Amino acid sequence: MKALKAKVTKGLQKDSRVEVCDNSGAKIIKITLVKGWKGVRRRTPGAGVGDLVLGSVVSGRPDMRKQVVPAVIVRQRKEYRRKDGIRICFEDNAAVVLKDDKGNPKGTIIKGPIAKEVVERWSPIGKIASIVV
Repeated sequence: MKALKAKVTKGLQKDSRVEVCDNSGAKIIKITLVKGWKGVRRRTPGAGVGDLVLGSVVSGRPDMRKQVVPAVIVRQRKEYRRKDGIRICFEDNAAVVLKDDKGNPKGTIIKGPIAKEVVERWSPIGKIASIVV
């Protein structure tokens, strides 16, 4: 996993519900764990654009429900700042479900735009993305 060039504000917390923007079969996941998060004791872990999380599928296909799946956050409502001074925010929070921790997405289509920071860190997601902002 590469370092990001932007200072991404952590806009999502543990137990946040996030929409899934691919055709993997899950509709909404609940963030249960943020991979690689290091912080203060008893502080709620935060996740931002480009972070790998483990999420429990809350709604979706019956065979996907109640499963724990790895996912990457691709959009967040909370604005964050890029190195060139531009501030980016999206209309909703969204994630993409992965097959494995290497970054291969489970779905074949991503609906809506995704952040450029995600493509820098997770190149297999960028290959199937339609719009990169």
